[in-house]
Order: sequence, then C-alpha cells, then structure tokens
Amino acid sequence: MKLNNTQLSQINAQIKRIVKTDSYYGKLYREKGITEINTQTDFESLPFSSKDDLRNAYPLGIQAVPDEDIVRIHSSSGTTGKPVIIPYTAKDVDDWAVMFARCYETAGITNKDRIQITPGYGLWTAGIGFQAGCEKLGAMAIPMGPGNTEKQLQMMVDLQSTVITATSSYALLLSEEITKRSMKDQIRLKKGVIGSERWSEKMRESIRQGLGIELYDIYGLTEIYGPGIGISCQHECGMHYWDDYIYIEIIDPVTGKPVPDGEEGEIVITTLVKEGAPLIRFRTHDISRIIPGECACGSKYPRIDIIKGRSDDMFKVHGVNMFPSQIEDLLQNVDGVSSEYNVTIAHDDEINKDIMIVTVEAEGRVNFENTAKTIKELFRSRISITPKITIVPVGTLPRSEKKTKRVIDYRYQ
Repeated sequence: MKLNNTQLSQINAQIKRIVKTDSYYGKLYREKGITEINTQTDFESLPFSSKDDLRNAYPLGIQAVPDEDIVRIHSSSGTTGKPVIIPYTAKDVDDWAVMFARCYETAGITNKDRIQITPGYGLWTAGIGFQAGCEKLGAMAIPMGPGNTEKQLQMMVDLQSTVITATSSYALLLSEEITKRSMKDQIRLKKGVIGSERWSEKMRESIRQGLGIELYDIYGLTEIYGPGIGISCQHECGMHYWDDYIYIEIIDPVTGKPVPDGEEGEIVITTLVKEGAPLIRFRTHDISRIIPGECACGSKYPRIDIIKGRSDDMFKVHGVNMFPSQIEDLLQNVDGVSSEYNVTIAHDDEINKDIMIVTVEAEGRVNFENTAKTIKELFRSRISITPKITIVPVGTLPRSEKKTKRVIDYRYQ
C-alpha cells in the first residue's frame, strides 16, 4: 500500500522535526544526511528503526520534545534486555484515546456498555489504554487489572459487565472458571476485546463458546502508542488500522524489501503525528499481510490480517526451523485436544543431541496413547521432526493472566 500525499507530507514533517532535535534519531539522521523525503522511493530508502535502537537510547534518548511537554511514560516488560521507555505528550495520550474509542466503536461497543478491564496497569500500556478509550467513548470502565479471578467473577456478575478486555490466555482462564462453576447464566457478557498475543482458532472457539461472546482482535505495541491502533470488525476478515495516525508497510523479514499487498511478511510501522517519541519504519517482527480491497463492513480504513506469529519466535531443532503457529495449526484438528500446549527443548550431553518434548492437554474421553501417536505422526509428516509427546488432562498446564510462554528453550539459558 503506497503512501498518499497527506501521509507523505506528515512523514516529511516528522523527519524535519526529528532532525532539529538532539535525540537518538536526530543525530542518526544528521549523520546519514537525511533531511526530507518527497517520494515513495525516498521513504523506502530510509533506515529501519528497531527495539535495539530504543534500548541503545535508554532511558529517554528517543524523546523528540522538551521535558515540559512530556506528561507520561510507558515501558515494555524488558524481559529480553533493557526495557524500552516511550515518552508521551498530552496530544499523544489524547490521540491514543481517540484511536482506542474508534476500536470500541468498530466492535459495536457503545456508551451504554460496561467494560471490565483485566490487562495490567502501571508502566504497561494495556490497562490504561483500554480505560482511556472507554472513557473517551463514554462507557462505564470497570478497571480491575490482572489476577484475583474470584473478584473478577464477582464484579462480572454484580456489575453485569457486557464487555471483557483481556489477553487470550486470561480470557481462556475466565472462560474455564465460569464453565467449571456453572456461572454462564449469571453473566451478561456480549463481547470480548482480546489482544497482546497470538491465539489459535481452537483457543478462540473455546473462549467464544465458554463465555458466549463475540470476539474482536485488537492490535498494538508499546512502541507505537500501545493497543488500539487496529481492531477486527464483525466480519472477522482482518483488522482495520487507523491510517490517519500510522502508516503500515509489509516487508520481507530477510531482505527488508516491501512485498506486494496480500503477501505475508513483517509489519513495519511509521507514526504520522506522534510527538513524544516519533518512530519511522519501526520493525515490529509481527507477521501479517495487508488485505487488499474494502471490507464488507463498509469501513474505508485499510486492513491487515490477524497476527500469524513473530519473525523472532522461530526456534530450530535438529536443523528444522519451527514457529509456534505451526504447532497450533497442527494440533487444532486433533480430536479431543485443547488449545493449551507447551514445548520444552534441551540438549542431552550424554548423547550430544537436542531433545524436544511437546506437552499437550486432551479430554478424558480420548485415548491418551493413541492421541500421542497421532500428534507424533503429524509432526513427522508436516514438520519433519519427531518430538517426544506427553498427553495430560485438560486443565493441567498452567493458565496465565498475561501472555503464555509456549516454548522454553533450555539450550540458551
């Protein structure tokens, strides 16, 4: 999808503003002699920005406005190195709330809804983003934050929440608890706005059935405002994103070259009007594609497909490259298997060989031994590797209030 004239002039304005600052990117652009762009080709010749840049600029090296203009900071979790800190101006905060309210509206949520917010607050962008959008919409916010499932269920019943916002892992946990306690007739949930991690179709169906709700995928990342820069509509054919605030291109993650619309690759995002920490050509590592054409819902906003995984999620065993999404696709058609699994990889020094163990949940009605054989054969035929398979009863694997870590690789710890 090519830049329109408005977007081109917005990016040009961002570059000119960045170059005048003493920020990390201001210095970088001056060193490279970048002062402006005038065409799509000029834009595609600009260097990518990355999370490594933001870590190198820690704590506030990417700030592009004076301190007195900054009203808030947010941060990524920092689980894989230095945390990333993103400063926001008052306009950034308001723009984000406008985008988030637009997400709720796209999901058919109105100011008559009661929105129970379970993602975390604090430095993380999720909880406060969901709340700001809710308040901008004029709906009732129920700011629970994560955990305390007993209290979550009590508030859900007592306040008759109509919308739940959560990670898919926590939505699954709530769904299972409601089913276990036979509480479905006590809740009034109609919709779920789910984000933060990729989720399989089997997991989606479990949540949809368990809670009896419509599900909407919300997209975002800390570096680019936070969640709320895109959401799916009722037609479930991709996520609309707000191209008056961000420009999305899809690139080949290996070559860095843009790919044609409709082709899968890595999402790269440019902020068009962000003030505190503008980012140009930021590599997200999220894998998706631009969906060509207009959506049946009538929205003119462009769409990307739901996130298929991450280019940096790949792991290698016995020379075979694998992604969690491949395992999810493989498991979703196995009878009696739940959406929950984990993969453990370690090196056996005695035999000098990598060992991969896949633990999968299955319903009690199926034969565990036969199910393990089926899964092992699917791995062998589809992925060309034969792991050890362990089958455990449904509910055995830990449920998470945040993102679920599916692959644990002890070879690099």
